[in-house]
Amino acid sequence: MISEVEIKDNEFLRQFEFYHQDQMARIEYSLQERKIFLTKFEMPDEMKDEGLLEPFMEAVFQEVKNRNISLVPTCSEVTSFVRKYRRKYKDLLPVGINI
Repeated sequence: MISEVEIKDNEFLRQFEFYHQDQMARIEYSLQERKIFLTKFEMPDEMKDEGLLEPFMEAVFQEVKNRNISLVPTCSEVTSFVRKYRRKYKDLLPVGINI
């Protein structure tokens, strides 16, 4: 199982991308002020079956943390991930946002 993944920030399409074999996972985003809204998540089932969901999300969240901006999940998959790891990622959420 892969524990770390390398993501690419495709600024033109406003999405974080992760390539594995011949497939791509992505999270679309929208930047506003000091917040990044994660608006759409797509990952092929084969990638999920290989256990790549968590490493991909963790890589995206680490990128957000490195940029020192707040994260606002607006799609169900990202919201579920934040909820599952609430303690680990609560500091990325803007003040007043509870998931």
